[in-house]
Amino acid sequence: MTEPDLRSIVITHMGRIAPEIDIETIDPTADLRDECDIDSMDFLKLITALGSELSLPMPEADYDKMRSFNDMLAYLKDRTA
Repeated sequence: MTEPDLRSIVITHMGRIAPEIDIETIDPTADLRDECDIDSMDFLKLITALGSELSLPMPEADYDKMRSFNDMLAYLKDRTA
């Protein structure tokens, strides 16, 4: 899967979790929970939705690898390669 495809998927799911987020204005290197003001449950919903759509196991041990938007894209790109 290409990075633009993954970016679109992440943006779609982030929009469902927190529709008020403007992805173009966030710092892609900042912690998503802080930058987008989402709590741990919303972060878990995002991870679960992405794992489900992409048919990927996303173990809790890997959550720290997906802290920022860029980290999440890199993680997903690596796992879908």
